[in-house]
Amino acid sequence: MQLPSDQNSSGRTLGAEEIQLLTEAINSGTLTSTKGTFVKALEKEFAEMFGVKYAYACASGSAAVHTAVAAIDPEPGDEIITTSVTDMGALAPILYQSAVPVFADIDPVTWNVTAETIEKCISSRTKAIMVTHLFGNPCEMDKIMALAKAHNIPVIEDTAQAFLATHRDQIVGTIGDIGCYSMQQGKHITTGEGGIVVTNNEALARRMYLFINKAWGYGDPKPDHYFLAPNYRLTELQGAVASAQLPKLKGVVEKRRQLANNLTSQLQGLSGVTPPHHETHNTHVYWKYCLSVDAAVIPDGAVGLAKWLKENRGIFSAPRYIQKPAFCCEIFRDQRTFGNSRFPFSVARPEAVDYDKTKFPGTYDGLERVLVLPWNEGYTQEHVDYIAQSIKDEIAALQ
Repeated sequence: MQLPSDQNSSGRTLGAEEIQLLTEAINSGTLTSTKGTFVKALEKEFAEMFGVKYAYACASGSAAVHTAVAAIDPEPGDEIITTSVTDMGALAPILYQSAVPVFADIDPVTWNVTAETIEKCISSRTKAIMVTHLFGNPCEMDKIMALAKAHNIPVIEDTAQAFLATHRDQIVGTIGDIGCYSMQQGKHITTGEGGIVVTNNEALARRMYLFINKAWGYGDPKPDHYFLAPNYRLTELQGAVASAQLPKLKGVVEKRRQLANNLTSQLQGLSGVTPPHHETHNTHVYWKYCLSVDAAVIPDGAVGLAKWLKENRGIFSAPRYIQKPAFCCEIFRDQRTFGNSRFPFSVARPEAVDYDKTKFPGTYDGLERVLVLPWNEGYTQEHVDYIAQSIKDEIAALQ
């Protein structure tokens, strides 16, 4: 059976609504968001749906994170605590703003950072905490926010994979000081590339808006380029697509959750695999569906199961997710940044760039076990049954 893919129309909700709004945008002849209406409407509708005062669209999820970090405005050498299991798009912006990423270990069951792992990383140089709600599973934000408030540290939420996920009935991305969303091809809603940043803080909102717009004060009495900033604007074409995608979001999330819950019930108690875990006070929105695989039961663990599923059932999955902890990438290992300067690593505390394996037991354990199954709103019950039966067949064959 061929599964729907979020890389083409089989696993996406793109259709007549997007085409209609795209046509309107093209017919208007105005494709820049500084003069158009679609991006502004998207920002207003997004803010209303997520219950925040300010929402600004930008060029990508990476741009959203960069905008958030720039709004915090770190000094060169300041530290931003982040997770050891994340995409480079959430890490490079920290370096571009002259700050040093300090990696917190993860819980190997949820693959998320925790208040306990974050606390070990706090120093006098900590400028912000960035949490990632990995795979659509919320971090324990109540504990993280209590820790952050005790130390007066702002929190950035990387919510690229967690649209409308909730923690204790609060939408993640709206709990911390700034939330960052991605509209990349495989996310819950897509414009191919695109991002959104949200906040309830007026000062942060002002700085985010400016950063997206080359720090030019549109509408100010005497506008100028107030500080160093790029052009991260979303086009009206992307704004039109996003405006058509947004009303579909709740349905997309609900379908992903219903089918994921069904797969979990089919796999519950099966020897060798553990379905994704989330706390009962959280809602998981399943950007992907992740299994924890026991190598003591399944030969070669996640890698072995992924190989069998691909070769025997045509199910493509990703063992180990990012393959290795983020700090093992050459950019961190060899400190390759701006020319030969090594900056900002060159001004970092030695402890901040100490990536000794013994500091990250959860990271190595979690990556060793995780198998990332593809997931999207194009799935039906038949697809879920096929995946479940395939996994059961492999485990039965081993016994």
